[in-house]
Amino acid sequence: MTEKSKEPCWYVVHTYSGYENKVKDTLEKSVENNGMQNLIFDVRVPVEDVVEIKNGKRVKTQRKVYPGYVLVHMIETSESWYVVRNTRGVTGFVGPGSKPVPLSDEEAEAIISESRTSQKESTLKVGDAVDIVEGIFADYSGRLDEISPDGNEVTVIVSTVGRDMPIKLDMKQIRKKKDD
Repeated sequence: MTEKSKEPCWYVVHTYSGYENKVKDTLEKSVENNGMQNLIFDVRVPVEDVVEIKNGKRVKTQRKVYPGYVLVHMIETSESWYVVRNTRGVTGFVGPGSKPVPLSDEEAEAIISESRTSQKESTLKVGDAVDIVEGIFADYSGRLDEISPDGNEVTVIVSTVGRDMPIKLDMKQIRKKKDD
């Protein structure tokens, strides 16, 4: 195989679950040890910041956005392909068969710039007025009553037909009510 492209592209590499950071570290060491900085430029594990409640305290942690996947910015050559493919914990490139398929510039930018800070870290807290923006209760408003320990689910109290009704929702289904 010879160089397929002179331009570096982002590729998605599939790994064993839980090995993403180990693959990243091992691959970065291989690049350094083999002097391949001119072929493999960056290795990333996309993460998002989340706030979890542990022992009654808010703790900021990072969670993998795409568990089991690592992004590699490289020029695809037989050398670079071999080094990545034979890194312990890598099961292959994402694409048909074993052929690596680069992400489009738009896809890569969306994933990379998405070093998202989860809404769970926003200013939402119990007692806040919220609007429901997705699901069968979309366009309802209510009061945030409870946030799950992992911050993914919430309970919102909605008044309907003269009664308060608790509704369990995903955090992404609500937004803090805008001051009118």
